Amino acid sequence: MNKFVLTACALACAATPAWAQQPDPRVGLKTGLLDAGMAAGNMELIANVQRPEGFVNPAELGDIFYANSDIAFKGNTLFMGSFRGIQIFDVSNPAKPTLKSTLLCPGGQGDVSVHGNLMFMSVEMPNGRVDCGTQGAPQTASPERFGGVRIFDISDVNNPRQVASVQTCRGSHTHTLVTDPRDKENVYIYVSGASMVRPAEELAGCSGKRPSEDPNTAYFRIEVIQVPVNAPQNAKIVNSPRIFADTSGNPMGLWKGGKLNESAQETAMTDHCHDITVYPELGIAAGACSGNGILLDISDPANPKRVHEVSDPNFAYWHSATFNNDGTKVLFTDEWGGGMAPRCQATDKPTWGADAIFELHDKRNLQHAGYFKLPAPQTAAENCVAHNGSLIPVPGRDIMVQAWYQGGISVFDFTDPKKPVEIAYFDRGPQSEKLELGGHWSAYWYNGHIYASEITRGLDVLTLKPSEHLTQNEIDAAKSAQLEVFNPQHQTRIIWPATFTVARAYLDQLKRGNGMPANEIARVSRELDKLEKISAASTLNRGLSSLAESLGKAKASDTRRVGLLTQTLKELTARHN
Repeated sequence: MNKFVLTACALACAATPAWAQQPDPRVGLKTGLLDAGMAAGNMELIANVQRPEGFVNPAELGDIFYANSDIAFKGNTLFMGSFRGIQIFDVSNPAKPTLKSTLLCPGGQGDVSVHGNLMFMSVEMPNGRVDCGTQGAPQTASPERFGGVRIFDISDVNNPRQVASVQTCRGSHTHTLVTDPRDKENVYIYVSGASMVRPAEELAGCSGKRPSEDPNTAYFRIEVIQVPVNAPQNAKIVNSPRIFADTSGNPMGLWKGGKLNESAQETAMTDHCHDITVYPELGIAAGACSGNGILLDISDPANPKRVHEVSDPNFAYWHSATFNNDGTKVLFTDEWGGGMAPRCQATDKPTWGADAIFELHDKRNLQHAGYFKLPAPQTAAENCVAHNGSLIPVPGRDIMVQAWYQGGISVFDFTDPKKPVEIAYFDRGPQSEKLELGGHWSAYWYNGHIYASEITRGLDVLTLKPSEHLTQNEIDAAKSAQLEVFNPQHQTRIIWPATFTVARAYLDQLKRGNGMPANEIARVSRELDKLEKISAASTLNRGLSSLAESLGKAKASDTRRVGLLTQTLKELTARHN
């Protein structure tokens, strides 16, 4: 396979896009499941925990029914979903994660989220059973089958106990936990169902007909589940909004699928969402909905309203979305090939199977700004396409870590959405000489480390290393933004504590971007060093105030970062009063 990559590049240089032409240590890595070659740039693998017994099929290591999927966090506990069930890890020592418990409960990719003492799990495949049994359900319509969202009590995290389940017509491929800042008594679940509609004989009220035949069709809608936090057994569907309808009420009002022309991508029809990412503090959500990217107003979580939508002839299938921290950008992913195909080969278009970055104006309007695609070409034996990731909370910058299946993990800066640039990566060689499902499903930053769900190789934990792209101050500042909980598709506003480290992170950025004269940067650096050693509060405050005031007189081209640095110094002053 390594020879294939070199030969393909040599034969197709004229057709090879610029993004894939540069030499890269990720090209030509040794094939192997547990002994594959590895390449890392500005990051380091510090731990790997392989899948436990019952979560791996030794006869077929690439068996999708045993694949790891998405992950969520609460405190020092990591919850990893899979097509087989859930694995729960203690990550209090990130370098040595330990498996606490497992829950066998098949039924699809098993995406998880957590809230308080509740854990939610998506179930979509027809082998899902009401009782979590592993024997599967009958092929015919059956009351034993379950598809929808399971709810578990995790007050004893070593023994999750199912306390409720909500059936849905198309199951739950993924789900989104939605909190309401004004309502602590309830949480909401947005259900993204992507499978065929279940027969009415199995679940009353389900219809797979076209809208022209049945206005109550289960297509062209999402479900909203309301969950009383203290009475989860009363969870129920409270709305099935048709967010795809046009102004006249036609539910098929958005992208119809197909190709615009011969050079365009084969695009999916918009009849469901794959992922819906919510930002409750801003009252907005971004739906990656097969053929469209959709912006939603979720100020009333039970009644999401579409406010804008975009399409892109380069996108085969809108898969997931991520906001930047201040809600002025949205990054959408395109899962070209469904995650099972090798879509990062040297001859593949850089705008296909990539990320599309949009600027968001007034929480109501999306405008396309740029694309990002993994810059290292992969082999024909490696399924690779843009997949799940999260922000890395470096103050002053928009940085994301993202999984690319067998393309590995990429960390990139999209502060300038027109010119996103990769700043770190980790990759293994192909797991097999033949194409089979594998690689990183998701990669998320959580309280100082990157945790990645590897489909066949288990749980990976990585750390960032300082480089010309990212200083130690910036890494340490990111670590200072601690979370109590992290759920995929649910973003909370990142707030950094006012510290000297955060101030130096902004100063490092001013230096890197020539945002302030070098002599001014040197002066501010010296002043920060002196002030940090002062123990007397009154003296420290006078010094901080004086330094903050002097920044207002600096001849800076990067006034935004100077403003962030100034604000940090003022908050430091207030903290020491």
